[in-house]
Amino acid sequence: MTSSSPTKYSPITQNSLLNIPVSPTQDHRSWKVFGAASFLVSVPVFFQAPLVRLFPWISLVSTLVWVILGIWLYNRSQTRLWGDLILGFSWSWLAGSIYWGWLRWEPLVHLPVEAIGVPFAAWCLFRGWGKIGNYFYLGSLLGTAITDVYFYLTGLIPYWRKVMEVEPSQAASIFKLALVQIQTPWGISWAVVLVNLLLGVSLWALQKSQLHWWAFAGAVLSTLVVDSLFWIAAYFA
Repeated sequence: MTSSSPTKYSPITQNSLLNIPVSPTQDHRSWKVFGAASFLVSVPVFFQAPLVRLFPWISLVSTLVWVILGIWLYNRSQTRLWGDLILGFSWSWLAGSIYWGWLRWEPLVHLPVEAIGVPFAAWCLFRGWGKIGNYFYLGSLLGTAITDVYFYLTGLIPYWRKVMEVEPSQAASIFKLALVQIQTPWGISWAVVLVNLLLGVSLWALQKSQLHWWAFAGAVLSTLVVDSLFWIAAYFA
């Protein structure tokens, strides 16, 4: 990966009540980054979830496909932005493959495994490399961390372990018990606090003019989408 030039990702102008960029030319680009980041957090997980449960090694090895694709796109000036984003996504895919493939029974190691790429991301950011991809990865990690915090605060960890010990067809009753656990003043209050925290961080990032902040915001905000879909599915299970 080569060092980025100062003009690689041009800043965008701001002109709105929330200071969110609205420049006709750059605004389109920033929303594309935001949309792509949101997509990479919320959609591939539904393909990886069954794959990693049935064929964890295939999921793990397929990380190389994402890395190769990311490098190929990154080395082309027309697609460098998207290669940058996919390289950041490859860290999320790698961590998900490792944890959900072999360690999913132990929630305590979930966040450390998901953070496997943090040293590399920090080093790249220190060197000024791959800002869009690394900010995407860190945004995704932040969303994961806040979700895990909610599980700990509301006492859902035992249900996590139970769900991982049974076949998917037998998980519905456990989900129902978990829903009862969070449908309390304590569970609802913390949900409101943490949802607003995610929204606040996302809106703060969207006020920035650089594209990597839009990738960060897309990753953080789409965590709400994934979590919401998960609990909706659990409710109707």
